[in-house]
Amino acid sequence: MLNLSLLTDLYEFSMANGFQKDLPDTRATFDIFFRKVPDQGSFVITAGLQQITEELPFSFTADDIAYFRSLHLWDEEFLNFLATFKFDCHLRAIPEGTPVFPRESLMTVEGPIAQAQLLETLLLTILNHESLIATKARRMTFAAGNRPIMEFGARRAQGPQSAIYGARAAVIGGVASTSNVLAGKLFSIPVAGTMAHSWIEAYPDELTAFRQWAKYYPDNSALLVDTYDVLTSGIPNAITVFKELRAKGHEPVGIRIDSGDIASLARQARTMLDAAGFPKAKITISNALDENIIESLLHQGAPIDNFGVGEKLITSASAPVLSGVYKLAAIEQNGQLIPKIKISDSREKVTIPGQKQIYRLYHQGTHDAFADLIALADEDVVDQHHLDAFDSNPLSVSKVQKLTEFDAQPLLKPVDLKQTAVSPLEIQKFSKQCLAELPDETKRLTNPDTYHVYMTTKLAKMQDELINVN
Repeated sequence: MLNLSLLTDLYEFSMANGFQKDLPDTRATFDIFFRKVPDQGSFVITAGLQQITEELPFSFTADDIAYFRSLHLWDEEFLNFLATFKFDCHLRAIPEGTPVFPRESLMTVEGPIAQAQLLETLLLTILNHESLIATKARRMTFAAGNRPIMEFGARRAQGPQSAIYGARAAVIGGVASTSNVLAGKLFSIPVAGTMAHSWIEAYPDELTAFRQWAKYYPDNSALLVDTYDVLTSGIPNAITVFKELRAKGHEPVGIRIDSGDIASLARQARTMLDAAGFPKAKITISNALDENIIESLLHQGAPIDNFGVGEKLITSASAPVLSGVYKLAAIEQNGQLIPKIKISDSREKVTIPGQKQIYRLYHQGTHDAFADLIALADEDVVDQHHLDAFDSNPLSVSKVQKLTEFDAQPLLKPVDLKQTAVSPLEIQKFSKQCLAELPDETKRLTNPDTYHVYMTTKLAKMQDELINVN
């Protein structure tokens, strides 16, 4: 893998240079959060923390310093700082797989301001990408119900790293397997795949191609039946080979359809396979699928067992950007914590100041979440069961909300940069548990209900005071 120490925008280094000269003893807290959910959804599935722990702590090599020097932008004092500094930033993050909502901090960074500033681009590019793909995968697996989805998108990904970590994120979001062998090896993800049309085209005829595949893979014969004609050629030839396999003591896996009127072809294929004595043969479909197509096919009653999803998942084609941002929330000087805020004419761009904690609120004594709460880090929320709060959405009417009879679970956890990697399948299991806690109305794909994210009165008051001061 690449060393990503220099994956930082130029202005980060220029700011770090000035910070190191003017504010060498100042520590800062930055928040990473997003304002809008892709595809008009209700929440985002956070992912990317594992890659961040692999990349940190970072340092710069002699070759890096030589490159910096060739730019003629900074003096030797700053170059020496880059060459010798010891990483002293502390991260807190919401665990991977957790559904999170707008304006909530996915991660906070606290450390010397020059160092913390340098992390912006690296952290955003990882969290934005992997959370985006995990979220898209959640939408697709939700549409598919209990039918497995295989991630087939490596060749359409935006480069090798996107293919590798996108496959991992897709598993966190719910997919069952990937065709990406490297991702399978790196992350212990199940790998799956059938064949390409080139296999069938390479042989004199389709039946010969199917027989040769069955010869080499008698217990993994999933045959691609749409190279020529699904109903008059592909399925009849597949059935011939399936009968030959059964005669030798093997059971076929099934067929894959990659083109045509999928709903109609799947229904007719099911009828033909059942009539031939293969009711357990699976029907897998592919061909530029997304959650809307999957939902439509199943609504039409198409008898589909598995989905192979490629470009629409690995690129999140319908909503290809998660616009996470990295904003200064506080600085610490001479032992005093000073909250910071960004103000904008666009109310949705006003930031939430201070060092904070995010809480998931449950109806008391249950695992049924009904809202989240953003609080200052030093506020006691866990031991309270009654409090006043304000909606964190800057476009909502600011009214006091009385929250009563709840249990509060803090979401932001300290990040151990030496932590052992966790299987994405384990994170997927955790994510499904978290999703089960949310109201069903917030999980639907179209017009999901609003899940409220509140601020404590103390935090809301701090925000208002800073807005008025500035």
